Amino acid sequence: MKIRNLELKKTACLAPMAGVADRAFREICVKYGACYTVGEMASAKGLMYSDKKTAELLEVYEKERPMAIQLFGDDPKIMALAAKKAMEYNPDAIDINMGCPAPKIANNGSGSALMKNPKLAGEIVAAVRDTTDLPVTVKFRKGWDENSVNAVEFAKIMELNGADAIAIHGRTRAQMYMPPVDIEIIKQVKDSVQIPVIGNGDIIDIQTAEDMYKYTNCDLVMIGRGALGSPWIFRQIEEYFNTGKVITNPTLEEKMNIMLEHISLAVKYKGEKIGIKESRKHCAWYLKGMRGAAEFRRKCGYIDTYEDLKDLVKAVMKMQETEEI
Repeated sequence: MKIRNLELKKTACLAPMAGVADRAFREICVKYGACYTVGEMASAKGLMYSDKKTAELLEVYEKERPMAIQLFGDDPKIMALAAKKAMEYNPDAIDINMGCPAPKIANNGSGSALMKNPKLAGEIVAAVRDTTDLPVTVKFRKGWDENSVNAVEFAKIMELNGADAIAIHGRTRAQMYMPPVDIEIIKQVKDSVQIPVIGNGDIIDIQTAEDMYKYTNCDLVMIGRGALGSPWIFRQIEEYFNTGKVITNPTLEEKMNIMLEHISLAVKYKGEKIGIKESRKHCAWYLKGMRGAAEFRRKCGYIDTYEDLKDLVKAVMKMQETEEI
């Protein structure tokens, strides 16, 4: 598929997830098949105030490309200035967050709150579009709540104001991440616009990715929570769509090696103290579903060093060997 001048494989891309999809995770997902990544959302106002932590979210590295920088805010002028600032980091696209349901974002008029003000949302897109020649994309939801489902109208306004592609999560802001995603609204959005549409929500394996493609006719699927603890999902989807071959899930040993590889990157990029602390949740996700997972996941909350993690992996593998005897 093509978004403006950016060509992407029609397989699966990684969704932006604040506090989760950091550099290490994006890099490991690209290594295991993600065709495109979107960075953690960065505050437009934070950039204007030269906030160091915000600026760090804009860093783009070769091993995570193609990658979009994601911005959030509710002021067209500030968003345009932030987009201009983001250009200094040489991203492959600029994504505008209009779907984040978090109260600290939505209650300040940004993220999913913009779905209540389509006119302002359109002005933001137009302002950013005038600032850059890069692809400009927008991620949003089904609507604010069930009484204001306006994704189709919203999508048309995004297209009219210069968006090159849109990504839609098939839930309202009120629904957060439950109940099951509404793929019918994604289909309606796809049928209503000419620009590429990326379908997002509840994609956890080959079958759900294929269902999203077939039912909605979307141009690309985006995976968020489905990739947590299983970045190999991208490789499985890529192989299936390219050859029809179904790659089975990795063995436990392979999973543990991928986890160690992932967390080693976090330690490399953030230092051991912060890298390990922020990776505890990832460790728990990698261990989900295995025998004895509850106890091992509890232990994930107490690891402080990379050596602690390796010791945990040894304990996991020892349990497997004991069961096989």
